Amino acid sequence: MRHAPARLAAYFFAYFAYAGALVPYFALWLAAQEFAPAQIALVLAMPQLARIFAPAFWGWLADEWGSSYAGARRAIVVFSAFAVLAGFVSLYGIGSFAGVAAVMLAMSVLSAGALPLVEAITLSALGGAAGRYGPVRLWGSIGFILAVLGVGAWLDTHSPHTVLDIVVVLAALTVVVSLAVPRAGSAQRAHASAPLAAVLCRADVRAFFGACFCMAVAHGAMYVFYSIYLEAEGYSKTTIGALWTLGVLAEVVLFLRLPQLLRRFSLRALLIASFACAALRFLAIGWGVGSLAVLAAAQLLHAATFGAYHAASVAAVHRMFAGALEARGQALYSSLSYGLGGAVGTLLAGWTWEAFGAAPSFAVSALFGALGGALVVWKVKI
Repeated sequence: MRHAPARLAAYFFAYFAYAGALVPYFALWLAAQEFAPAQIALVLAMPQLARIFAPAFWGWLADEWGSSYAGARRAIVVFSAFAVLAGFVSLYGIGSFAGVAAVMLAMSVLSAGALPLVEAITLSALGGAAGRYGPVRLWGSIGFILAVLGVGAWLDTHSPHTVLDIVVVLAALTVVVSLAVPRAGSAQRAHASAPLAAVLCRADVRAFFGACFCMAVAHGAMYVFYSIYLEAEGYSKTTIGALWTLGVLAEVVLFLRLPQLLRRFSLRALLIASFACAALRFLAIGWGVGSLAVLAAAQLLHAATFGAYHAASVAAVHRMFAGALEARGQALYSSLSYGLGGAVGTLLAGWTWEAFGAAPSFAVSALFGALGGALVVWKVKI
């Protein structure tokens, strides 16, 4: 695949620039629509709810369709990008909570296959070399940083109602770069190491997915309420954007150092360290919000709780689900972690935030981080 790494890097850049506007700031747009915290959490849970089942369908379709059409994965990625753009454009004419939630759910179902398929395409294009994944994936982090900083500075002087405009522009950019995503050859999927059911019956695979579920639950309060939490504590939107950016800068450094890390440490060791850092990070955010230094230190741990964790997890899935199962393996990882775990984490955060407040919500996040680490220690051997 000629120039495949550069084309995939461009996709990651655009996709995560869009995510950099959406994840930290879309909650502010929802709040500007006068939605309650539980309603905001429910709307933001829609992508996670869709990821429970939709990626598995798209992964199955990509593997089955891809056996006869090498461009199947790219076609699904392009369709997903158009679905995202159409969904956000439709929000200009919808003001009700029910309408916004319905659009988010439909859009999320139609677009849920994109990122797992791009992850599978990337590892296939790189010959399964996990160490080469970081230098490609870091462009997504750079896109996220630029969007978070730019949108944060913009919102210090403009209405949060403009968040939707920015998201639409970045979604349109994602459509453009999706057209250049490389095609995956069908020959890569001509063999499988074992039937899907046999792989899923393995204790280490079940424990691994259970740990991934816990990590996604742990991030629920962070992704839904972090910006709102800091704004309520008196931090400016520029400072909030800078804190988000600090975390992603740490992630970029991690991705640059990934080849060396993978030569020195096993995937299992990286996962255990990531879960330990998650427990520490969320305790620090919940109980140290009054200190900018503590918040900054907690954000630096994003290098582990997302960067090392995600890189190690994607590589682990690539090993566990070989040949004809690779797209379905990445889809299951997305479904069970970012889908089911993300939905549970988002809804749990909405409930604990209203019932107990911010610090207890982040304590629950820390607990799930510790539980995920225990599962890896118990059964996962990679």
